[in-house]
Amino acid sequence: MWNMSDDASSPGELSGLLPCLLALEDGKTFSGYAFGATGTAVGEAVFNTSLTGYQEILTDPSYAGQIVALTYPEIGNYGTNEEDVESERIHARGLVVRHLSRNYSSWRAKGSLSDFLKDNGVIGLTGVDTRAITRHIRDKGAMRSAISTEILNEEELAAHARSSPEMTGADFTSEVTTSQAYQLGNGGIKVAVIDFGIKRNILNNLVGAGLSLTVWPADTSAEEILASRPEGLFLSNGPGDPAACTGVLEQLPKLIASRLPTFGICLGHQLLSIALGAKTYKLKFGHRGGNQPVKDLTTGKVEITCQNHGFAVNAASMPDDLELTHVNLNDNSVEGFRHRSLPIFCVQYHPEASPGPHDSAYLFERFRRLIETQKEKVT
Repeated sequence: MWNMSDDASSPGELSGLLPCLLALEDGKTFSGYAFGATGTAVGEAVFNTSLTGYQEILTDPSYAGQIVALTYPEIGNYGTNEEDVESERIHARGLVVRHLSRNYSSWRAKGSLSDFLKDNGVIGLTGVDTRAITRHIRDKGAMRSAISTEILNEEELAAHARSSPEMTGADFTSEVTTSQAYQLGNGGIKVAVIDFGIKRNILNNLVGAGLSLTVWPADTSAEEILASRPEGLFLSNGPGDPAACTGVLEQLPKLIASRLPTFGICLGHQLLSIALGAKTYKLKFGHRGGNQPVKDLTTGKVEITCQNHGFAVNAASMPDDLELTHVNLNDNSVEGFRHRSLPIFCVQYHPEASPGPHDSAYLFERFRRLIETQKEKVT
């Protein structure tokens, strides 16, 4: 059956677009029209509640292996540009929107969203009820999915989704990390950054905090990193299941033993938790958007944060030497911790806020101060 949703875009707005189908592994399907590239792609279906920032979302390496539905209905109206990218390419496997704006207007725009997806070989789906998709994922959980302009049989495409790999057990770090080490910034403090899929604006904030960075590939040995004599260590965001990153987890205890001041974000936070004795688990549908409320237990303040993750740290599994510092006020999940005796702290959310609020930008300065304090203790 091929029936457009009752609240889909009008036929005139969709003229010239190819039919496109999204199928979830449980058999639920959504039919609309394609923009961007054509073909077939598979990935975990997730939703993001941000009101703006579709270009940053698409190019965030943490979306590797996922098909993203945006809850905000009007997408593409300000086009795309050369500045609002978080990496060199789109990492999401597909994009699903309620209404694609065929016209765009912004003094910064260099092209359309459709052309941006086409240039990156990524399929977009428009003319579907993204509210229904969001409710379904919220109720049933994030699940494998397939999007296609080639397979328009609902049962066949759902079977294709079910045959794709699950997110649990998936390690995407080798797919998104840098191929070789490089340097950024000319600050007075040397920091080793391990790239698990780092966003450009995280690097910008670290440089802005006065740090001189050496960015290392995810599979770099602890010995090579420590041989460069860094004064601090930063573990980046990234995609996939932290427990599946076995190579990284073999190296982390050696880095922790160096007692370097360490700051972890998102996947870096999760990997640190495992290396320090805690466990992680898969959230039902994850946290993705720029409006997640987080309480800092050390100050009592509430921050509105930008987030993108499908796994979380199990609070009950945290050993006594880890102190819970931040919790999510929507579901009380772990959003940050610090070590009671080592100079280590980390957060689950993205303080660089691209896109999103800037409530948590102070954490980069906190990292710099932690390094300075440790240097003073040594001298």
